[in-house]
Amino acid sequence: MRPHVELISEHDYIWHAAELPQGEGKAHQRNLSVDEEDGSASMRVDFQSKWGRGPGLHHADTEYYVMSGSMTLGNQKIGPGGYVHAPKGVPMDAIVFEEGTQILHYREFGDAGFDRTDNANVGRKADARGDILVVDSGAMNWTEVPNAGPQPGLLIKYLHVDPVTGFYTRLVHSKEGWTDHRLAHHPCYEEAYTLQGKMSYNFGDLDVGTYFFRPARVKHGHFVSLEGGATWLLRSDGELTNWYTQNEWLRWGGEAVNYGPDGGRMTYSQSSWDLAARPSTRSAHDLKQMEDSVAYQRSQGLPDKEYHQHGTHVDPSLLALGMIDEHGHDHEHSHDVMSEWPEPSSLEHPEERTDRAHNWGTGRPYKQNVGQETPVPIISSLPVRSRSRGRWDGDGM
Repeated sequence: MRPHVELISEHDYIWHAAELPQGEGKAHQRNLSVDEEDGSASMRVDFQSKWGRGPGLHHADTEYYVMSGSMTLGNQKIGPGGYVHAPKGVPMDAIVFEEGTQILHYREFGDAGFDRTDNANVGRKADARGDILVVDSGAMNWTEVPNAGPQPGLLIKYLHVDPVTGFYTRLVHSKEGWTDHRLAHHPCYEEAYTLQGKMSYNFGDLDVGTYFFRPARVKHGHFVSLEGGATWLLRSDGELTNWYTQNEWLRWGGEAVNYGPDGGRMTYSQSSWDLAARPSTRSAHDLKQMEDSVAYQRSQGLPDKEYHQHGTHVDPSLLALGMIDEHGHDHEHSHDVMSEWPEPSSLEHPEERTDRAHNWGTGRPYKQNVGQETPVPIISSLPVRSRSRGRWDGDGM
């Protein structure tokens, strides 16, 4: 299983020799995220010399996105914005990368193995699906995303969609000022590499070269797209459904053994509300954008709640537990109030993860129209993040 990565600046990652077997030339890569169980990986690769490899078959579903320079596939030259999808077990022609070329490179459901063949006309593997796909994203038009959020301004270019699994790769652009004050979680994983611009949200700031990998059901949000908007290459391992949350809170509970008042009582631990009570990293500009997002949603006749920065009004976790009233006044409560808290296992749905039940948060197909229950979000407060980009101050958790 891949860890939750949010956020990483690629500049905080070290370079490795590129995992491109059976080729000739010099290349190195930064590993953005890796699944050590099945070999899936997301990488930034730079070519330090001209690099080439003959025809053959990949051991994994493989994707190439050219950020700069050029890639030649057979007789077809592919420049910046070019995208190639090579399914596992499907013959692919020879490839050449010019010196200085920079790409994003993805493997899914397999390792870096590559079987060289004499030509690209060899038979495909029995379990192979699909064909080699080449896309020039620069020639594509941006499409407005329907129901993109409380405000318009989110655009998309689909590069590849798997008709069986729903797995898809796309370019996404948020116009300057696009804002979503709600939190979301999804039935599938979501990962993105920032190609242009800047956006602020609860886990940090997305700017050029920042990356996240977010497992299924991890709650995230409070997005504000800043000057110039922002563009990402974004991937999901299934159809992305948005489940929204507002008025969010988090509070862990437990019974102290040998510490706390009276020699051993600490009914509740620190909450996200407490963490965000210190000065927020949100700017006045961001907070105004969030309020405007609420106003726009309401102008469309849709129900919505006021946006409140964590730590600035009554803590809803204490309201839910009956420890205070809506005015913030303390209530007498018994130490036994913990017995009213739901058993954590009751919030899980293990039968939904029969394919890889040991991987908490693994994506699964979800179809709204067949009456499937919406799974609860996962609260991931300690994702992997780099020293220069990642933050978490309780905002959005």
